[in-house]
Amino acid sequence: MADMWNDLLSCLELRPLTPDNSSDAPQQGPGTIAAVYEGQNQNLEYHRLFGGQLLGQFISAALATSPGKTIKSIHSVFSKEGHADEPVTYDVVRQQEGRTFASLLITAHQSKGVIASAAVSMHISEDGPELQEIAAPSPLLSADHDIDFNLIPWETRTAGDLNSTGVSAPEFEFWMRTPTVDQALAPALAAYATDLTIIGTALLPLEGYSQTGNGTAFISAVTSHTIWFHRPFRTDEWLLLRQHSPLVAHSRTFGRGDILTEDGQLVASFAQEAMVRIKS
Repeated sequence: MADMWNDLLSCLELRPLTPDNSSDAPQQGPGTIAAVYEGQNQNLEYHRLFGGQLLGQFISAALATSPGKTIKSIHSVFSKEGHADEPVTYDVVRQQEGRTFASLLITAHQSKGVIASAAVSMHISEDGPELQEIAAPSPLLSADHDIDFNLIPWETRTAGDLNSTGVSAPEFEFWMRTPTVDQALAPALAAYATDLTIIGTALLPLEGYSQTGNGTAFISAVTSHTIWFHRPFRTDEWLLLRQHSPLVAHSRTFGRGDILTEDGQLVASFAQEAMVRIKS
């Protein structure tokens, strides 16, 4: 697991490239490619690029392009399957950059074309009243509930079972804690984790199906993923990812969730739509 953890951290360290703006394009202002980065891929036994990697690299690209600001939200659309044997190039267009807010449009592409894009909103933290109304997190589970999520290289605990083919409510939650890491990486690491279990949550009410059936009982692919970051947080302290899926329809699933600290602070929220085609 340590090797996978270090591999992920390396993937989040993007390599800056020189923007290739044409001579006919303005060299300053909105619409110009402000920055280009190259990201390496994880060494996973997985049939395609994991969307969590792309989410994390989108966030790394945004933070590098607008230093001094934090991620407020990111909406990503996954256009086509990416290949693990080729690095991903990220083109960043600065749509607006003010004293307090910034907006970026980032495209991720390989030799076959664009594989994903992200609209990112940035913000400088401001003071103001804080109100919150959300159910408190359940108590932190003991180490007896440790689980290996395969793609997540850090501590995870849950009382649920996404591998069960029985019928249950489309609700799932798990605790997670990374090794000690720079707080600046928290948004990218949390985004990585939010991409893994929403489809499995949506399948819980369908008898005979579970997340283990991808490629055999059904075919799935995430089509869009959105995350809102509300407060600063650390991933090397326990976080609860609590999610549910209110809808499966037209070969698509929809799920949403929240990330809370152990003491109940809501630090992020997320939503995801995916294609899920059940094989007859």
